[in-house]
Amino acid sequence: KQLLILSGKGGTGKTTIASAFIKLSNANVYADCDVDAPNLHLVMNQASEAKRSDYYGLPKAEIDLQLCVQCDLCRQNCRFDAIEADLDYKVDYYACEGCGTCEAVCPVGAVSFKPARAGELMLYLKDSVFSTAELKMGSGSSGMLVTEVKKQMKSAAKDAGLAIIDGSPGIGCPVIAALTGVDMVLIVAEPTISGISDMRRIVQTAQKFHTRIAVCINKYDTNIEKTKKIESFCEELYLPCAGRIPYDADAVQAINQGQSIVEMDCAAGRAAKVVFDETIKLLFNDSLGL
Repeated sequence: KQLLILSGKGGTGKTTIASAFIKLSNANVYADCDVDAPNLHLVMNQASEAKRSDYYGLPKAEIDLQLCVQCDLCRQNCRFDAIEADLDYKVDYYACEGCGTCEAVCPVGAVSFKPARAGELMLYLKDSVFSTAELKMGSGSSGMLVTEVKKQMKSAAKDAGLAIIDGSPGIGCPVIAALTGVDMVLIVAEPTISGISDMRRIVQTAQKFHTRIAVCINKYDTNIEKTKKIESFCEELYLPCAGRIPYDADAVQAINQGQSIVEMDCAAGRAAKVVFDETIKLLFNDSLGL
């Protein structure tokens, strides 16, 4: 079973909850699909060296100056303004979207497309299966890289009973890729105006995948009125609320020390255990049709 942990916005505590769940379940299969800013490994203290492999996204255009006749058709037809024509014609790596127009209009075949390194995949295998990746700056292939992270995880751990996946905040391509094929989504919300607004958007996104959804509220005691508003929203949509986690200065200390909040005796850690028990019950009861 794949349990995906998401949040509508960054800073809600998504990775904090994910690391706690991994510790509580003794999960030996997990993944960090926040490829723009992966940091689950910082809390999980991976001691082993990762198996690393380059990830290639969409190819980028290259211009052969030996063949180029400077007809300017490539620059005129590039809708991304990715072709510069100072002394020679060259392609701006970060602006090129790999659409192929320049290659199609070039009369002398001076434009070709080359594989472009878009990121790096990492797979840890010593004590557990941990799949993650890091997107290269300026690359737009985040969704495809997330798909590769999940494929890598599944191929390395075919017989696992539970996999916990730390997703990206928001509702963009990496979230869509992470949602595909999972059994349940736990959405971590915070009781703020922006937190509630973004929670609504990620709930709407997850609903389009017909995936089981649960919500937990982190730092609930920072605004009780907004917490009750989140719980009312869940009741209206018949979404189970897996519990509340209080703001806890000890939790901040644990994270800064590279620990999970359940590795020390603190209020947030105890509450996270309750949320974990409820989430796992929902996950496996749903799989049994209960």
